[in-house]
Amino acid sequence: MKAMVLKQVSSIEENGTPLEMTDIPDPIPGDNEILVKVSTCGVCHTELDEIEGRTPPPTYPMILGHEIVGTVIDVGKYATRFKQGDRVGIGWIYSACGTCTYCLSGNENVCKSFRATGRDAHGGYAEYTTIHEDFAYPIPDFFSDAEAAPLLCAGAIGYRSLRLSAMEDGKNLGLTGFGASAHLVLKMSRYLFPHSKIYVFARNTTEQAFARELGAAWAGDTSDKSPEKLHSIIDTTPAWKPVVEALTNLECGGRLVINAIRKESRDRNYLLNLDYPTHLWLEKEIKSVANVTRRDIGEFLQLAATIAIKPHVEEYLLTEANRALVDLKEKKLRGGKVLRIN
Repeated sequence: MKAMVLKQVSSIEENGTPLEMTDIPDPIPGDNEILVKVSTCGVCHTELDEIEGRTPPPTYPMILGHEIVGTVIDVGKYATRFKQGDRVGIGWIYSACGTCTYCLSGNENVCKSFRATGRDAHGGYAEYTTIHEDFAYPIPDFFSDAEAAPLLCAGAIGYRSLRLSAMEDGKNLGLTGFGASAHLVLKMSRYLFPHSKIYVFARNTTEQAFARELGAAWAGDTSDKSPEKLHSIIDTTPAWKPVVEALTNLECGGRLVINAIRKESRDRNYLLNLDYPTHLWLEKEIKSVANVTRRDIGEFLQLAATIAIKPHVEEYLLTEANRALVDLKEKKLRGGKVLRIN
């Protein structure tokens, strides 16, 4: 099969082609696995973190990609959950131990044996992939393959962020950054919290205009002050400046949720601007989001189908994966980026 493969840590800015097209043997499903012919695979900022070494794969070469949609074409001898021809999705959670305290309490996202698709095991920048049947999800008919791909991570992690935000209807919600995840959070928030106002902070005017187009009450620059204090804020950026700036807009007792696997270090010095009485006092909270659970992905797919949430997507060919990653790095955003594989 053909796959776009990462062979070493690389700087996107210095090397615009970190992935190499390679021919490798087709994978064979294990006893409890399914073999999936990949149709589409979303492009996520976490791939930049893998390529640039903030959360690198433990071994090389590695096939990246964890927003995978495809068709089951073979099943292992003990796999019974899906049959040939079924359309399935695969997300960031590739496996967890299933027996530790975290897994048994439904918090498999922080299991010490958590393995990530496209980092700890080969992902979807390829024609075929395999997964244990318990970590695949039926895709609702409402979505095309391209529309479904971003839902598996950008949507699911946004859903988890919203669950952790302590948001209530009638309160004000802030979103910092407005890419693949945030635009889906805005869409589901308008349904879940119809009496709330949503304020968006983004670096460029294109993203701000897109946010207003989708129903934001206000959209401004990352460093702007919101017209009203915000009870919950979700940060979806790779930077530190939006975190500090968001805290100035947070209402007392409010919660800031940071939705990122890793933060880039280039503006780490901005943390020196953190002032306790301005940014943290009056019982403000900061909470991080770690990975996703199977519950997050499964529930969000059903919610998105029920309330007709469809992401805005821009498609690329598999051979254009490097260009998609560069565009993502350069913040050329309007929704999610998706590779068309088969």
